[in-house]
Amino acid sequence: MANTYIKIASTTVGSGGAANVEFTSIPATYTDIKIVFSARSNYASVWDHMYYFLNGDSSNNYTSKWLQGSGTTALSSNQSAAASLQPRYAIPGANATASTFGNGEIYIPNYLSNRSKSQNIDTATENNAAEAYVAITAGFWNNSSAINAFNIYPYNGTLFAQYSTFTLYGIKNS
Repeated sequence: MANTYIKIASTTVGSGGAANVEFTSIPATYTDIKIVFSARSNYASVWDHMYYFLNGDSSNNYTSKWLQGSGTTALSSNQSAAASLQPRYAIPGANATASTFGNGEIYIPNYLSNRSKSQNIDTATENNAAEAYVAITAGFWNNSSAINAFNIYPYNGTLFAQYSTFTLYGIKNS
């Protein structure tokens, strides 16, 4: 069967930035969902992270393992009983080269199931200088509710920068 991607919603951050991006009332008509992003924050550093909640759940119901690479260096770690999921080195901060954005995808299969939800997060970012990062994160939400809301925040409590984009897709097997 062919997979069919259908754009459910999209957000482009305007001037002044945005404290978060929310997708609410996610319809229960797809097999899987995916968020594709290109983002940057105004945090006064070269790098920033993101984090997200599902259905507004900020309890310690998230677990993740990640692998990250930059040049000849590779790192890995894990996080358990966390209050959110955090893609690694997902976005440049305000001190990165101007107009560079981090890119990534958050894929959640079987988002309607009555079982815990696994997630795959791929990110790539660079600042057009000496550093670049790629990372893959395996995430897990220990909750049996169908996913109907997705809230994304820049990690350091700052703002997503203007022109950051986030698009939510529904995926059907048809």
